[in-house]
Amino acid sequence: MRAILYDSVGGPDVLYLGEAPEPEPAADELLIRVRATALNRADLLQRRGAYPPPPGASPILGLEVAGEVVRAPDGAPFAIGERVMAVVTGGGYAEYACVPLGMAMRVPESFAWEQAAAIPEAFLTAYLNLFTLGGLEAGERVLIHAGGSGVGTAAIQLAREAGAQVFATAGTPAKLAKCRELGATLAINYRQEDFAAVVRSATNGHGVDVLLDFIGAPNWAANLDALAIGGRLMLIGFLGGSKATALDLAPILTKSLRVTGTTLRRTPLPQKIALTRAFEAFAMPRFQSGSLRPVLDRVFPLAEAAAAHRYMESNQNIGKIVLRVD
Repeated sequence: MRAILYDSVGGPDVLYLGEAPEPEPAADELLIRVRATALNRADLLQRRGAYPPPPGASPILGLEVAGEVVRAPDGAPFAIGERVMAVVTGGGYAEYACVPLGMAMRVPESFAWEQAAAIPEAFLTAYLNLFTLGGLEAGERVLIHAGGSGVGTAAIQLAREAGAQVFATAGTPAKLAKCRELGATLAINYRQEDFAAVVRSATNGHGVDVLLDFIGAPNWAANLDALAIGGRLMLIGFLGGSKATALDLAPILTKSLRVTGTTLRRTPLPQKIALTRAFEAFAMPRFQSGSLRPVLDRVFPLAEAAAAHRYMESNQNIGKIVLRVD
């Protein structure tokens, strides 16, 4: 099968279109003919050698797929030819991929392959951190950093649909406008404003109840400042670095804060299956009605994966970058 491969770690130019063995599904897996996949920051890290796949996962890049079922175990709830989408632990940048039965979700009827591929990783990551771990409830306030990213655009919509008041940060006028369009009542330019001060002013000193952070160390002190008493800080990335030069733990104690870190890729399969079912119940009717939608920035052919990686590294995208697998 055709797949995007690399023989050594490095920049985007190490990626090339080559041939790899077709994967063999386990007894509890579907074999999917991949029609589209999407980029994630984890793909860039893996390509650089900074985020190796977990034991047993495919070494091929790609953490989400949309495609047709070509093989299924007896008694599976999916028919051959049925359109599905799923998070995978690797192998998405290829013509075929294996998907655990419990992770497969049916593609909404009106969605193109590219739209379906933009859903699984971003929306499940957002749902996991907002609700399963973050405990966000209607009427609470949430601050979402990197609001123009794939996870950010998903999180804004999910929080809005759950009845929360949504604040978001971004670094360009276009990204700020997209945050507001998706449901953020306050969009903060982190390049020009002190987001913690803006949040405190907008909430009369209360702060936000849940905060999703992709940046890490540079935001540590301001994140704690922006949180309300009993607030929950969800760490889902370290784009700005993981090591803080000064670490003041006092606000965690004095404000009764919770700090949680998680990666969807390394979440045990039973928990990921439970997450998928909870997300389906909440989101699928909303995808069908149009109140939720994936945000696509650009679509590249599979052979242009290197160009897609360079584009993601430029930080220009608003929403997801997708690879079409013809």
